[in-house]
Amino acid sequence: MSLFAVSRFMGDEGDEEEHETTDKAQDILARLQAQAEARQRNKALEDDNVSAKGKRKHRDSETQQEDDVVKKKKKKKRDKDTDHSEHDILDETDSTSKHKKKKKKSKELSDDDNDDKLHITRKHKKKRKRSSKEEKGSDSDVSVSNLEGETNKDKTTVEEEAAATDGEDEEQDKMEADPVTMVTLGEGGQEIGGFTVLGDFKKKEKEQVLRVLPDWLASPDVISADLRHKRLPINEMVGLDPLLVERLAENKISHFFPVQMQVIPQVLKVIKHGWLVGSGGYRPNDICVSAPTGSGKTLAFVLPIVQALKPRVVRRVRAVVVLPVKDLAVQVYKVFLAYVHGTELKVGLAVGQKTLVSEQQTLVMKKLRGHISLVDIVVATPGRLVDHITNTEGFDLSQLRFLVIDEADRMMDEIKQDWLSILEGAVYHQDGCQQGSSSREIPGPLTVANCSRLQIPLQKLLFSATLSQNPEKLQHLKLFQPRLFTSVVKVTLDEEKRVGRALTGGGEQDRDENETSDMAAPRGEFIGKFTTPMGLTEYYLRVSGAEKPLVILHFLHQLKFRHVLCFTNSREATHRLYLLVKEFGGVRVQEYSSSLSANKRNRMINDFSANKVDLLICSDAMARGMDVENVKYVISYDTTTHIKTYIHRVGRTARAGKVGTALTFLENKEVYHFKKMVQEAGKTSIKEMEIDKEALSPLVPQFQVALKQLPQLLMEEKRKKKQKG
Repeated sequence: MSLFAVSRFMGDEGDEEEHETTDKAQDILARLQAQAEARQRNKALEDDNVSAKGKRKHRDSETQQEDDVVKKKKKKKRDKDTDHSEHDILDETDSTSKHKKKKKKSKELSDDDNDDKLHITRKHKKKRKRSSKEEKGSDSDVSVSNLEGETNKDKTTVEEEAAATDGEDEEQDKMEADPVTMVTLGEGGQEIGGFTVLGDFKKKEKEQVLRVLPDWLASPDVISADLRHKRLPINEMVGLDPLLVERLAENKISHFFPVQMQVIPQVLKVIKHGWLVGSGGYRPNDICVSAPTGSGKTLAFVLPIVQALKPRVVRRVRAVVVLPVKDLAVQVYKVFLAYVHGTELKVGLAVGQKTLVSEQQTLVMKKLRGHISLVDIVVATPGRLVDHITNTEGFDLSQLRFLVIDEADRMMDEIKQDWLSILEGAVYHQDGCQQGSSSREIPGPLTVANCSRLQIPLQKLLFSATLSQNPEKLQHLKLFQPRLFTSVVKVTLDEEKRVGRALTGGGEQDRDENETSDMAAPRGEFIGKFTTPMGLTEYYLRVSGAEKPLVILHFLHQLKFRHVLCFTNSREATHRLYLLVKEFGGVRVQEYSSSLSANKRNRMINDFSANKVDLLICSDAMARGMDVENVKYVISYDTTTHIKTYIHRVGRTARAGKVGTALTFLENKEVYHFKKMVQEAGKTSIKEMEIDKEALSPLVPQFQVALKQLPQLLMEEKRKKKQKG
């Protein structure tokens, strides 16, 4: 190439030399043209999907023929050029031609480099770079001479290397032509989206990770949820005190439900030889019960506690029942009163309905020799219980034998308030110990030394319809070798397939408190903590926000629904819906919320149970644990995003083996999330109910009148509050 570049700028001097150099340039051009044609043939062969081996052989044969022709021509030219050296040629050029020659030489070299780029080896390119560096370091004559000499010297070598490394050149040319998409492929490589995936790798399926639960959670005692057929007559309960059997008959209870059939004997077995020690002198197991709402959990702990404490001689606080809300605590308090009747046991209530001083007077009495307890059983809320432990002088828990935590899932959320640690500190005299009380040590490991002295055990009984199975949360309760009793609901094979992995514990992990069931169940059964009564029928309706009040009125006036509980998400929504339905007229409606006093709330529940109220609109203050009689329909006017709240809402009906219906209003944007929530909890029986929109038309005129009156009613109430304030 250097000879060709030099000869083009020699001018008219030396016709013979010009003729010779022109022949050399033509030879080089012929070789380049032959190589270009070879490249085109190679590309055509590649497009026809010719194998790499066949392409290499074909190209090698053609290249070898071309190289032979080139070698013969070069040999002839070398014989002619023996008398002419490159130095003579360079001497005949003047300074001007040198300048032009350098300038155009660099241009031609760059052009030639571009032409040869796809078929020059990396090794030769490095040599060319070193040559160009040497040119810059020396004068132009020597530079061009060395370059031409090196070119002539290495022509044969380059051609041999090109033939030997033909396979490398081909792939190198591909990379230089398109370095992004053309990558050397391994076996099984694929090109996806312009990029090459190396190797034949298949996407690995994620292995299912099974949760490893403690044995007591993984292998529970199963309780049937069938309250109609799985019953036991009260006089057939082994070990139950005859006095309690009489009280049950007086309260019109003739049979025990499944949860009572299993839990009551378990507690009675522990107190068989007295409540001061456990069975055989050992510390008794703590008990956890997860059963549907309305399945009789309250009697499951009331009856054995009353029977255990009935023989006591000295009155001390030996049982504490903790509940999350006042209304539920009052309800449990009334159940205890009904069954301690005829005994010397006394029950105290500490929920904050009265002043702290008034409650202190009902719990403790001060005498000359100290304080004495006036109660054997205390029903309390966590905050009020802590108040009495820290502020009530003589409130002694050193003889506490039973600690009942009802609605345990919600109470675990309040463990962070540290009420349980304060209570245990009062029991074992760590913090807030009472002066003059007997010593009681924290239970430790079983040894020969501590077996020689007996100590009152503190047994914990947990009850909930939605008991959390999160071991981390349960750990805060400090349970001792707990035993779990949980419900089972029969499902069909089709329902099992629809639930999928939720039935086998392989479903998605919990969003909120690991709220999917994690225990394996036999085919056709679902064991879990989110079970609902068997007599409950559940529906959901697609209703827009503006149509919700009309649908409520449609149920009440046209379908004649009565004994209806309607849940909203706030006190404000409860009050507005109450005013609207009341202004529409035609039904007896009341509202129930935490803004009302306890006496008013109790009166409303009694009126509803006595069929004096058709519709009771309430907030979630009534959702947990409240036992309201004669509830036939539960309507969720506002849907909830928490499965626990939904379970407690619909659990207000179909209690104690009765039947009931639950309806949930959903806007279109809420349907997907609602279905996902209930399916992850293992519930697949919720059906969609459709409402004929034309049936709502007759209600529209009167509804619009009531709707116009609503702002005026709210303004009037606001004005009255200001006047009272």
